[in-house]
Amino acid sequence: MENSGCAWSRNDELLRFYHDTEWALPVHDDNMLFEHLSLEVMQCGLNWLLILKKREAFRLALARFDPRLLAAFSEKDVEGALAVPGMIRSRRKVEALVGNARAYLAMQEEFGTFHDWLWGFTEGHMLVYESHAHAVPPRNELSDRISAALKSRGFRYVGSITTYSLLQACGIINDHERDCPRFRAVMQGAKVRLITD
Repeated sequence: MENSGCAWSRNDELLRFYHDTEWALPVHDDNMLFEHLSLEVMQCGLNWLLILKKREAFRLALARFDPRLLAAFSEKDVEGALAVPGMIRSRRKVEALVGNARAYLAMQEEFGTFHDWLWGFTEGHMLVYESHAHAVPPRNELSDRISAALKSRGFRYVGSITTYSLLQACGIINDHERDCPRFRAVMQGAKVRLITD
């Protein structure tokens, strides 16, 4: 049991908990999708463990990742967010998240839900890439396309690598190691498509 789970999650309790309870579990709630997207934005240039450790500080500083509240942030609100204890003090990232919240709301207005737009790229399927059993890439053609589409709609800090991490986190791509118990667990009840090329 000591070595069960993906290798990246084994050396820290917080990583293990995130791996066992969230990572690659399909996310169909718009607010939760926005939180995942925002965490990936905050992670740019930093390590994931740091982001998990600061998640509660982010929630306090960033209106619990509620896109409607965040979209209404003023300059004073941004200052207040940066002053929250434990917050990563990157004005550019906080301002990007405010802009992303506004872009997010515009997409909900256009598509009904952000979920429908994002999962529409795979027609609602979780993708399992046969080739990823040996090596997981930092990005792929799907993340390239979604990244470009997000940028065209005004999102920032959403390069292809960040977007690929989002797709892994919210269960659109299942990159659990094949001998990890979660590899099969996250597929329960999901529509799964095996990609063999």
